[in-house]
Amino acid sequence: MPQLSIAEIEAFARDALAEAGSGTAAAASLAAAIARAEAEGLASHGLAYLPTYLEHLACGKVKREAAPRLAQPKAGIVTVDADCGFAHPAIALGFETLLPKARELGIAVLVVRNSYNCGVLGHHTERIATEGLLALGFTNAPASIAPIGGKRAVIGTNPVSLAAPDGKGGATLVIDQSASVVAKSEIMKKARAGEPIPEGWAFDAEGRPTTDAAVAVKGLMAPAGGQKGVGLGLIVELMAAALSGATLGIDASPFSGPAGGPPRTGQCFIAIDAGSASGGVFAERLARLAAAITDQPGTHLPGARRAANRMRAAESGVAVDAALLERIRGMAA
Repeated sequence: MPQLSIAEIEAFARDALAEAGSGTAAAASLAAAIARAEAEGLASHGLAYLPTYLEHLACGKVKREAAPRLAQPKAGIVTVDADCGFAHPAIALGFETLLPKARELGIAVLVVRNSYNCGVLGHHTERIATEGLLALGFTNAPASIAPIGGKRAVIGTNPVSLAAPDGKGGATLVIDQSASVVAKSEIMKKARAGEPIPEGWAFDAEGRPTTDAAVAVKGLMAPAGGQKGVGLGLIVELMAAALSGATLGIDASPFSGPAGGPPRTGQCFIAIDAGSASGGVFAERLARLAAAITDQPGTHLPGARRAANRMRAAESGVAVDAALLERIRGMAA
């Protein structure tokens, strides 16, 4: 397999998106996210997802020349209508106001509606943390998880993320987890490869356990921790969809395939001046908690593996599938 640098992956993705008709700003922000996912070892959110982005540009599930619109209905509330375009440029636009407002007021909230799959949620919360602010992020997805005892999906995999600043322009830890046992993109990757999935990841359409990835894609995702995963998904649904005015997962079109039009899902980000809120002791408390984890052999902080992968990829690049690159070139053209 060819070995590409992170810059080469980003340029390749940016050119493919631009050739497929994406706006310049959207292509740049999405390509950077794809390259970072590859660098961190999150292949399902990297180049492997690019064909889906290109398909959705072609069929209209993503608006090619979307123009995100920002508003500020209250001092500490920022809203962005993504105009059915990619989520990344809409979130970036919102951060331009969210970050200074959080510093000014101590806390501020950004909600994004009429949005799309935002990729790796932790990338966005980590961006807030690099500005010295404690970050919470929520994003909802098309329904794929049924309530315990039910067979009809009511919530999506619905990730939640927290990133804590390290006071040096980085993040001490980045928690990024979904309400499901595994991200749906992981099952889609297995289905494309014709590989089985581990038992406990998903159910078929009738709620029976399955290890067939192709059946699982059309069925139900397993919630992490049973009822607790459903509860977490409901929290995210309220924060990312109800609070933002976005479409609920039960009404959103799938993030895969051409059917259904724009999904119009949503995101919510909360940025907090943790130092002010804690009376100046947040950094010390965080450091003590982090040390209690890392002092134990064999442990690591959430996000540490991704950071280590980024460092390795910066030096040696990433091996990519040549057939996937050719497929992307053909779709873009």
